[in-house]
Amino acid sequence: MRIGEAATRSGVSAKMIRHYESIGLLAPAARRDNSYRDFDARDVHDLTFIRRARDLGFSIEEIGRLLALWRDRDRPSREVKQIAQAHVADLEARITRMQEMVATLRHLSEACAGDERPDCPILTGLAGEKTKAAGSHAGQPDQADQGADQR
Repeated sequence: MRIGEAATRSGVSAKMIRHYESIGLLAPAARRDNSYRDFDARDVHDLTFIRRARDLGFSIEEIGRLLALWRDRDRPSREVKQIAQAHVADLEARITRMQEMVATLRHLSEACAGDERPDCPILTGLAGEKTKAAGSHAGQPDQADQGADQR
């Protein structure tokens, strides 16, 4: 089958199929006399495997290792499990970082009046500057700043 049909059957775009071939994740398809790529059922299965692994967030390197293990019928399943567990740990760490980002942005958004005044705790926070406490005015130290001055 040609690349368009392989793309339709696998859910991977023709552009990505070419990319996966170019980086060695997918073996180059056989060529017909007219130089069109000729994909078979195994190629479509590999592409579907790649798409599902990408949907789960595995990196290209991890997918390469998983494909190699999948093709090796004598593989120990512990290697596959180790890759999956490491990926889960990475995802959980990313989720934690994202939750922290949400909390920070929520706090900054709640501190912003969102009116015509130019002062904005969101921009101040992004600039790495201390945000003023609610109700304090620009140019006047808030209570935390006053406490620091007394030390």
